[in-house]
Amino acid sequence: MVMNSSVTEFILFGLTQDAGKQKAIFAVFLMFYLATLLGNFLIVVTIKTSRTLGSPMYFFLFYLSFADACFSTTTAPRLIVDALSQKKTISYNECMTQVFAAHFFGCMEIFVLILMAFDRYVAICKPLRYTTIMSRQVCCVLVILSWVGSCIHSSAQLFLVLRLPFCGPNVIDHYFCDLQPLLKLACMDTYAINLLVVSNSGAICMVSFIILLISYVVILYSLRNHSAEGRRKALSTCTSHFIVVVLFFGPCIFIYTRPATTFPIDKMVAVFYTIGTPLLNPLIYTLRNAEVKNAMKKLW
Repeated sequence: MVMNSSVTEFILFGLTQDAGKQKAIFAVFLMFYLATLLGNFLIVVTIKTSRTLGSPMYFFLFYLSFADACFSTTTAPRLIVDALSQKKTISYNECMTQVFAAHFFGCMEIFVLILMAFDRYVAICKPLRYTTIMSRQVCCVLVILSWVGSCIHSSAQLFLVLRLPFCGPNVIDHYFCDLQPLLKLACMDTYAINLLVVSNSGAICMVSFIILLISYVVILYSLRNHSAEGRRKALSTCTSHFIVVVLFFGPCIFIYTRPATTFPIDKMVAVFYTIGTPLLNPLIYTLRNAEVKNAMKKLW
């Protein structure tokens, strides 16, 4: 798999080199990661076993929770293990695999969030045609397209990284392998490749965020014709979705829509969308959703 590179492994700098802080990082992020897995696993099992959560919204929430758990797993375990490890090395092949997996599940999360917004748009703006438009077959096709789109995106990112020659320093100033830190280590002019990265990841983030914002504006505008109870229920659902969108897209846009420059705060911003958002999503969707809470009580 190694191409145009004399480097066979990288050293991950991590969040800090301070031994005391590393122990705290191990404890805190181990707790966060286990809570993320537990929260998303509970949602997946609840939706899978509940007869009341059969609507398209929960069908998409199932895949969002699955993507969250996988997305967190691409980065969190490495950060946790490296916090107590003296040798923070990652092989070239493992690094490339991490790049692919992180972008695959991150992109999957973006597409599923768009599908959830589309589902709410149809439910609120086209209520009479909802069951026809959002049939089970249509939902399955949309999810498959999301998987395919995520695979195309992450394959393109991986292709760009594989073209980079690494012949000098191999210390990645990050806690996982990502494009911007790797571009800094390449022994070639990376300006053109960085433009491609921004036009790929950056464009997906920005365009998706704009689409989601427009969809929620349209939804809010259409709610003026609904009853007070209908408005309250729709607003509660849409507010949950919108909180998740802002929490996820804010950090992503900050990281992927700018030129090839890195800031010290980048790692903490990355922590927020790779570990923080997958942890918060189950809380947001369960605490603000009576149907999910009732289904969980029945499951227990």
